[in-house]
Parts: sequence; structure tokens; C-alpha cells
Amino acid sequence: MKTKMIWANLVSSDIQKTIQFYTALGFKQNGEETKELVSFVFGENDFVINFFAPKRLENALRGKLSNTNVDNEIIFSLSANSVEEVDLWHQKIKEIKGTVFSEPENFEVGYTFGFSDPDGHKFNFLYWPGM
Repeated sequence: MKTKMIWANLVSSDIQKTIQFYTALGFKQNGEETKELVSFVFGENDFVINFFAPKRLENALRGKLSNTNVDNEIIFSLSANSVEEVDLWHQKIKEIKGTVFSEPENFEVGYTFGFSDPDGHKFNFLYWPGM
């Protein structure tokens, strides 16, 4: 057996705020939003992240949602083409009032910084010369 594709499902406490945040970063909405869902595509392979209203995602999980303001669930890494591009993303996140939780820094394999969206979902932009 072989899976056709993989995507992520996260919670959004405010669908319109989620749309504003990711649209301001230049990401493309994947279809029309509903009252319970908005979807965006990321990267060259169009990785899909769906953002669901809390009640909808809670029903799908059959359990309690994480409080992403105090708990960590996952971090998505977004690749950049250069150190300068990472810095441009950092500037953009600050311009749209995103939360930077890790300032730009060099580390073993590259250059990165971390941010979270309005619901506390964590991402980082990463320039990794070996990738």
C-alpha cells in the first residue's frame, strides 16, 4: 500500500484572523473557507495545512485540544533560500505582529528563527545549505 499524500490539521480560534495572518505572509488559500475550516498550501509541493474551528477539530480527535500558548505540539520548518531570505521572513513576521519566540541565529546546520501564529502554532524559517 502507498499513501497518496499527507497534510496537517490544526485548530484556529478565529478563522478570519488565521486567513489574515497567512495571507499577509503570502501563502495561498486552498479553496474557499467555511465557518469551520480554512486551508493553506505551503512550499513547492503544496503541503496542505487545514485550520479547523476548535469544536470541529476536537470532535475529529475525540479528545482535548492542546493549549498552544503553554504546550508544544509540533514545529513546522519552512525552508528559505539564503540567510538574507530568513532575515526578510523575520522582518515580515514582525511587521504583521506575529510572535517571534526565537530570534535569528546560526546553529549546527544552518540559520533559523522561530515564530508562532495567532493560535500559538509554531513554525521556523530555516536556511540549510545542505538541503
